[in-house]
Amino acid sequence: MPSSVIDHFSYDAETLILEVTFLSGKVYAYKDVPEKIYQTMRRTTSKGRYLNFVIKPNYAYEELN
Repeated sequence: MPSSVIDHFSYDAETLILEVTFLSGKVYAYKDVPEKIYQTMRRTTSKGRYLNFVIKPNYAYEELN
């Protein structure tokens, strides 16, 4: 299901980085995200809600250029 805020996202299992690109064009890297959390995000119907309530409050992140 398409998200109203997220364009796409990817995950690197070696570095545990979840990279999220928003429709606005901004890109954020969320650090130390377990693969289980990424897999749940892939399956959830509301990716933006999952990001806001599960990932943002629990994992450090930085905006990428």
